Amino acid sequence: MAMAANEIESLIKASLPDAVVKVEDLAGDGDHYAATVVSEQFRGLSRVRQHQLVYAALRGRMGGELHALALQTSAPE
Repeated sequence: MAMAANEIESLIKASLPDAVVKVEDLAGDGDHYAATVVSEQFRGLSRVRQHQLVYAALRGRMGGELHALALQTSAPE
């Protein structure tokens, strides 16, 4: 069961409303994505904690509907 890029973006923005999110389907299969997420909520957090926030926003879909997600996260410059 594949997941659409716009659905990934919507889930992330629902949890991180200020986020600028770019999602790219790496393989064209709806299973392998790369996402760049920039949010003020990441300021002062470790990279691991930033990624945990994004994974939490996906509400358990990682490993199921969404097979792989390469993440780049940061606070705005």
